[in-house]
Amino acid sequence: MTASRIWTAALIVIGDEILSGRTQDKNIAQIATWLQVQGIRLAEVRVIADDMDAIAEAVNILRARNDYLFTTGGIGPTHDDITVDAIAAALGVEVVIHPEARATLERYYETKGGINEGRLRIARVPDGGELIPNKMSGAPGIKLGNIFIMAGVPHITAGMLDALTGTLEGGAPLIAEQIGCWTAESEVAELLRETEKAHEDCQIGSYPFFREGRTGANFVVRSTEQASLDACMEALKAGLRELGFDPVDGGI
Repeated sequence: MTASRIWTAALIVIGDEILSGRTQDKNIAQIATWLQVQGIRLAEVRVIADDMDAIAEAVNILRARNDYLFTTGGIGPTHDDITVDAIAAALGVEVVIHPEARATLERYYETKGGINEGRLRIARVPDGGELIPNKMSGAPGIKLGNIFIMAGVPHITAGMLDALTGTLEGGAPLIAEQIGCWTAESEVAELLRETEKAHEDCQIGSYPFFREGRTGANFVVRSTEQASLDACMEALKAGLRELGFDPVDGGI
C-alpha cells in the first residue's frame, strides 16, 4: 500500500424520524471520527426515508464508488425496519435467519419473556451476511462485502464500531491542528488558497465566527503526514503575521 492511497467510506442514515426532525442524528459525527482513526475518510453521507427503493438505489451507488459503505437505522424488530430487506434486494440475494444471531437472541431474551416473531426479525440478514457483535443488546449488526449494516441508536452503534475497530484496511490516519485569528474570512481568503496550493498534502478548513462583538475565524489544517502539517501550519502563521494578524495556537 502506498502512502498516497486514500480509503473512503460513505454513510446512509435511514429513517423518517431523522428527516422529520423528531430525532437528531448523532451517528454521522461519531462514525466520521471513528473512521479517521482507522485511516478512512468519510466521503459522503445521505439521509433517506424508510423506503425500499430509495435505500436500494443509494446502496448500489455508494458501495460502488467507495471502499466501504455504512448504514444506520432500520434494523429493529418492527414492520417499518426494512433496511435488511432493501439491501438484500439491492444485492439480489434472499433474506435469511442467521443461526448465530438467533442463538444470541434466544440467550439474551431467555429471562426477558423469550423470543417472539418481532424479536426474531433482528436475526434476519441478507444471505451471506456475517454478524457484527453488539455488547449493548442482543441485536447484532451485519457485514456483507464492503457494507456494514448498523443500528440507529447511537450508543448501540458505538458498540458495533468498537467491535469493528482494527478490522478494516485503511491508510494513514488524518491528523489536524488548529489556529485562530481575529480577522474576517474574506481578508485572508487568498492566503488560504495560496498556502493550501503550496502544500499539496494538506487541506485547510476555515470556520468563521462572531464573538465579543468581533469577527474571527479558526483555521484547521489536516494531513496524513506530520511534517507536511507542520510546514503548512508555519507557512499559514507566517502569512497571517505578514498581513498584520496575530495567529492563536489551538484556535479561539
